[in-house]
Amino acid sequence: MAAVYKSLSKSSKKDTTTNGTTNGTTPKKNKQRVLILSSRGITYRHRHLLNDLYALLPHSRKDAKLDTKTKLYQLNELADLYNCNNVLFFEARKGKDLYIWMSKAPNGPTVKCHLQNLHTTSELHFPGNCLKGSRPILSFDSTFTTTPHLLLIKELLTHIFGVPKGARKTKPFVDHVMGFTIADGKIWIRCFEIREASVSKSELRAQPTDESSNEKELTVQSGGKGDTKLSLIEIGPRFILTPIVILESSFGGPVIYENKEFVSPNQIRSELRLGKAGRYNQRSEQRIEREAKKGDLGLRTGKERPVGELEDKVLFA
Repeated sequence: MAAVYKSLSKSSKKDTTTNGTTNGTTPKKNKQRVLILSSRGITYRHRHLLNDLYALLPHSRKDAKLDTKTKLYQLNELADLYNCNNVLFFEARKGKDLYIWMSKAPNGPTVKCHLQNLHTTSELHFPGNCLKGSRPILSFDSTFTTTPHLLLIKELLTHIFGVPKGARKTKPFVDHVMGFTIADGKIWIRCFEIREASVSKSELRAQPTDESSNEKELTVQSGGKGDTKLSLIEIGPRFILTPIVILESSFGGPVIYENKEFVSPNQIRSELRLGKAGRYNQRSEQRIEREAKKGDLGLRTGKERPVGELEDKVLFA
């Protein structure tokens, strides 16, 4: 981690010297604090995700559950009370669905997303690990620069997940990467550890690892100290966010973007129930028709067949 930290610290020093000496002003300090809390009704997996994000973000503060789901403007007062300018709110519905509100308090904007395919750190038993309190490297897909709403989401994710230098409980190390990728209109979020190890000449001739594994290796050269192998090992959590709406202010205001392709999970479950009900109605109609046909033929049990004129009982009575 020393090589990564040194390279980032050198670049930051060059920027501060160029900006500070030429303009004669001190560089502006990045002050970001995140308030993390949830609503009533979250499951244990949602709670584990909240704890994982709280451990990855040393500049965050965790608060108790919010009792209401309608008066979300109260979160602005809580953020002002705890001196936070970012809010990450987990809203659970029906004990199944999880929605994440990301807001820039107190003026906005606010992004509402639907969370899917959740895998916490303790679920998959990832082999990687990072130092608690270290700062991450944020890696964004190039698709984020194509549309205005993705640019806004990228800026909001940078403010929330980007740990500022010198924040509370931070350590001067950069040892993990958070990747944000756009695929199928969804944001795929994964977290990797940067593992650094010295490599010998025999290992350089070895074949590269499989691309489908959770570990990706890169061999770099450090000045005069031999080759160094940098590998990315996933540490979790991993989840997918589907943007729904973007509000102009914090937890309110006019809608400036709406995802027309989003289908709520309630609608999906309703269509599944209607499909099952349609199959049941079809089977019941077939059963009624079958019973009616048997009744016409006199094959139904418990029902006497009408006596015809050509029956033996009538002819030889």
